Amino acid sequence: MKKIALLGSTGSIGQSTLQVARHLQDSVRVVALAAHSNIDLLEQQAREFLPDLIAVYDTQKASELKKRLPGFKIVPGKEGLNAVAAHPEAEQVVSAISGTIGLCPTIAAIEAGKHVALANKEALVSGGALVMSLVKEKGVQLLPVDSEHSAIFQCLNGEDLTAIRRLILTASGGPFRLYSADQLAKITVEQALNHPNWKMGSKITIDCSTLMNKGLEVIEAYWLFNIPLNQIEVIIHPQSIIHSMVEFVDGSIIAQMGEPNMIVPIQYALTYPKRSPGMMQPFNFEKFCKLDFTPPNTQHFKCLSLAYESIKQGGSLACYMNAANETLVNRFLQREIGWQDIALKLEQLMLNHRSQHVNSLDDILEIDREARQIASDA
Repeated sequence: MKKIALLGSTGSIGQSTLQVARHLQDSVRVVALAAHSNIDLLEQQAREFLPDLIAVYDTQKASELKKRLPGFKIVPGKEGLNAVAAHPEAEQVVSAISGTIGLCPTIAAIEAGKHVALANKEALVSGGALVMSLVKEKGVQLLPVDSEHSAIFQCLNGEDLTAIRRLILTASGGPFRLYSADQLAKITVEQALNHPNWKMGSKITIDCSTLMNKGLEVIEAYWLFNIPLNQIEVIIHPQSIIHSMVEFVDGSIIAQMGEPNMIVPIQYALTYPKRSPGMMQPFNFEKFCKLDFTPPNTQHFKCLSLAYESIKQGGSLACYMNAANETLVNRFLQREIGWQDIALKLEQLMLNHRSQHVNSLDDILEIDREARQIASDA
């Protein structure tokens, strides 16, 4: 019986993780849950999975949940997130809290010697060097949950890593891949939140529309697979059936494919290195009989190029970019700025940032704080 702790249980990845845990109930037990503030859903999850520990980041909501669940141990704030991450009974921690808030508990899990199933992009985007050095020091597994990185991880299983020519990350292109420049200038919040293939939280959905999400995934792949940046490419694949590919030096390409659904990569991370019977129906080739591929338009979608540039320059720039982008996306969602302003303002902010070495978690958090403050007024 594998015991897991789940950070971000009320988000889309968290809910899918619990769906998998329900399916694998004879081999997986949830010992700890953490969420930000959705205590209505968290209460339902607690009553079903009976975890030993619950964390609620919002301290007021934590107090309210304690009244509803008097028989459960509930810890508020960052202390609660870190407690879930380091739960003594947990063998694996699923890190699915979106945003930089998920960085600290992810590091806490690694420092506690837990294997991590990673769905929090910011952990590697903001603190890639620190996180990977801790993974190596503690001797833990860092298993990707993002469909693209899970695909690459599966394609590389048993392969000689020195024989890699390219990692090819696929992107749906979002809802605006065929828009003209005039149309891009008039994008509304409602349009940007309407992703054609995936149902996700609002922040990641906006990032998909700007291709920043794919840029963050390039940075993740750089750290996860220790591959030079010039060997990591992005291709637009609107059907989202091929989740990513690996091309080898002999010209062979191995791809991992399936319907656009997070259940498969989550289950693979929970059962690795084994595979267990899943919930998905056999793939319907008649339904998905056409696969298209086109290069990304980096003139219309500058965020992808900005992500590449952040790794080329190194230092604190990726961390700064990530926090500034998150702030700008929130401002767009609040209708303070336009959709195109996200990339335009981010580019200017990055040009003005003086990159520095990142040596500790405190460094990361300070750079993150500074970026958010400046981006709030940009």
